[in-house]
Amino acid sequence: MKKNLLFASLACLSNLALAENKPNILWIITDDQRADALECWNMATRGTPESELGYVSSPNINKLASEGVLFTHSFCNSPVSAPSRASMHTGRYTHHSGIYAFELCHNENDNARPLIPQVMKEAGYKTMLFGKLGVRIVKYTQPLSFNTTGWFYDERVSMENDLERVGITDWCKRSVYTKGEPKGTKEFWYYPDGSVVSYYLQRDKAELTEEDVKTAKDFRKKHEVITLPGNKFGQVLSGVSPMPTEKTLDGRIAEEFCSYLDHPEQKYKILNGREVDGPENNQPQFINLGFHFPHTAVMPSKEYRAKFMDKDYNIPAFDREEFSKMPEQLKRWHKSSSITSLTDKQKLQFIRDYYAFCAMGDHLVGQAVDKFKAYCKERNEPYMIVLVCGDHGWHLGEQGVACKASNYIKSNQTAVIVVSSDKKKFPAGKVVSDFVEYVDFAPTFISAAGFDINDSRFDYLDGRELSLTALGKVEPRDYVLGATTVVCGPRAYLRGKDFAFSMRVRQTNASPSAKFAPNTNIKWALNCPSEEAEMALFDLRVDSKERNNVAYTKEYKELAEWFRKKLANIVLGDNRVESVWQEKNVYNISQFAVGSDDKKLDIPDRLIPKVN
Repeated sequence: MKKNLLFASLACLSNLALAENKPNILWIITDDQRADALECWNMATRGTPESELGYVSSPNINKLASEGVLFTHSFCNSPVSAPSRASMHTGRYTHHSGIYAFELCHNENDNARPLIPQVMKEAGYKTMLFGKLGVRIVKYTQPLSFNTTGWFYDERVSMENDLERVGITDWCKRSVYTKGEPKGTKEFWYYPDGSVVSYYLQRDKAELTEEDVKTAKDFRKKHEVITLPGNKFGQVLSGVSPMPTEKTLDGRIAEEFCSYLDHPEQKYKILNGREVDGPENNQPQFINLGFHFPHTAVMPSKEYRAKFMDKDYNIPAFDREEFSKMPEQLKRWHKSSSITSLTDKQKLQFIRDYYAFCAMGDHLVGQAVDKFKAYCKERNEPYMIVLVCGDHGWHLGEQGVACKASNYIKSNQTAVIVVSSDKKKFPAGKVVSDFVEYVDFAPTFISAAGFDINDSRFDYLDGRELSLTALGKVEPRDYVLGATTVVCGPRAYLRGKDFAFSMRVRQTNASPSAKFAPNTNIKWALNCPSEEAEMALFDLRVDSKERNNVAYTKEYKELAEWFRKKLANIVLGDNRVESVWQEKNVYNISQFAVGSDDKKLDIPDRLIPKVN
């Protein structure tokens, strides 16, 4: 008996030691959010709370920024949700993880390393996810399955399974496999009185019925819906939600998060009736709070939409000349989400709805932050809040589109805010303009958990601890990197202070498979004719909106070739990974240019054209 008591006492002491000085961590990620949706970002970069387009509102995020560090030049490492979120969770560039798109992948080949929640759990944290995850790293099975998504968190209150699928939301779009119903894809819209409007967007092996079309048209007229031109059934861009703020999907995500913190040391039921454990005392919390806003459908609640209905906005310029200078990959990308055929009235309303949705989200972020800080204060525990305003950016007409998934700045630039009870690491009210990348989150969390980030076990990490950047203790990067294969095909980009460059990096769009070995013909982009590399080069000194591709002009041709070699050596030859994800351990690492990613842009002066 005494022996058992001794072991129990030692276990308690061990847990207390683990918890000591480890901050509770709240990691908030929004979806498709532009940096200019934040007044604080606009003030820091433009000297006015308005964006270049017009009015925005973010009082809660402004307050948060005043309590910590605002990183104004933060960039995702892929302009698409799944690979961007994978880079955050792995701490690795896409070309080092081998995750480039929406493919299901796993973490069980020899190139794999622990994901951030796994490392945090090792440090004694309870790891929780609320809302959207968006990471397609599943357990290895034959075949790979969505059923094991999110396995690396201790507990998950899922946006899809715990909320959308059971109607605890204002809307959702999902595949229908219900017995007795035709298979296909349906859109569902939920009202406060419990009524539901639904219709098929697509029926398997059948045409849409007249009832489908009529129901959709009636709903969309009632809720002032704007749809994407050219889409077969009109993908919803924006409108007004049928639900009040607190009962929208994002309102429910915030509610689930707050409810968790309200039930320490208790089992409790989430909104769908499933029982979960609340936080345990003396165990630090690592919580990923994934909001859906302002992802399409951009449907702010009536109260927030009304606040923006009288606002006027500048509609971004786009013309045929800009389109004509795009390489074929980017022309294809433009055509997939073009809004050039919308009227100016429709474009204006879409912009209003977008910023209204962001303002609604700001309110919910404020709720979550207040609840988290109160939880920590009540326990006299340290904390860290990392707010990632957008897993990537979004275009509101720039380049003529409403989308992301490109090398352009509107697809890639975001805002990041870090607030900590340790003001020595993250001073209140500080603004940092040095480049930061999404691979920086992993070393920041790992260091906060008490690990030595310089230990050799963490050599695989591509990023830097954000406190070092905040305090000027690390040499600034000269550039940021990114890549994806979504929509336009395999493309990578490199962005510095004065120039932004991108190119096609693989000859075909084929993914590695049994018929196409990883890293086959890996030097193609270095050796092919320059036109086939589909380069885009923008001189940001005179073209900050990236409308004039000069890669193939006489004045910039040599500079474009310099960037081509620099970028290709990094993303193709400096430990590039390609994997056959259907197999457990089939991958290849390309190492013909190891060390190329030196974070320096030492461009020969003779290659840089003079500008007025």
